[in-house]
Amino acid sequence: MNWLVASIVLSVVLTVVLNVALRAFPGAGERIDRKLTQVAEDHPDGGVIVPWKAMIIGSIILTIGLNVFLWAAR
Repeated sequence: MNWLVASIVLSVVLTVVLNVALRAFPGAGERIDRKLTQVAEDHPDGGVIVPWKAMIIGSIILTIGLNVFLWAAR
């Protein structure tokens, strides 16, 4: 049950961080929307794009963050 609480707290924290980041950089949402629209237009057949570098970096950051959180909770 402890992992469930950690998961919910982490989800809320990540949501807040994402919202703060979008507010801190005005226009970021529009730039992301334009980029996604461009990608969709470049691949009308629905090709799959896998941002593997971003996935690796995100995985490392989230793993470190979760481990620090669990270490601090002990």
